[in-house]
Amino acid sequence: MQYHITKANIITTLITLFAATAVLYPLSVRFQATQWAFDSHLPMMLFPFFGLLAASLLWLHSLMGAFENWLRKYIPFDITVNVTALIILISLILHPLLLLIGMQFSMKNIYLYYGTIPVTLGIISWLLLISYDVVKALKRKFQFFSKHWNAVLIISNIGFLLSFFHALKIGSTLQSGPTRVVWIFYGITAFLCIAYTYAVKPFFIKK
Repeated sequence: MQYHITKANIITTLITLFAATAVLYPLSVRFQATQWAFDSHLPMMLFPFFGLLAASLLWLHSLMGAFENWLRKYIPFDITVNVTALIILISLILHPLLLLIGMQFSMKNIYLYYGTIPVTLGIISWLLLISYDVVKALKRKFQFFSKHWNAVLIISNIGFLLSFFHALKIGSTLQSGPTRVVWIFYGITAFLCIAYTYAVKPFFIKK
């Protein structure tokens, strides 16, 4: 069977490569910077990866929201959103859980080690982000949540933007160098995409 390379195939491949690079780059930098030891410190070594993974995938979600109509021509949009949303949820659970295990479930130790502002930002961000999954489960049974679903999306996106400040304050591989520049770029473009999706795009749809 002959396989014909089309413009759509090329665009789909480029989108896939772009998404994979966006997620794998911060993870690979963190992997190289980690001094691995398979002992009691392992949870502390692993927890940053899930934070980076969640934030990188959420960044892609912000782009997908802004470019949804165009992306639907080239990728299985709904399946992609659902699969990555599940990965994000798992990462949101494992990120703080592994930190708590590494710190013997002591919030005092976490605050002392990482500082009040970064940890507080992380907690607020996590609560706003997890509200998406909680309300998503409830909106099928309660009309109230279904009616205010757009507000929940905005709230979770605010949590996502806060997570960038949390990471910039606390992430050891995000304090300097190209990774910090990339992370700031992620944050700025995420803000622009979210603003477009929820403030500008609805205006054009109504017209």
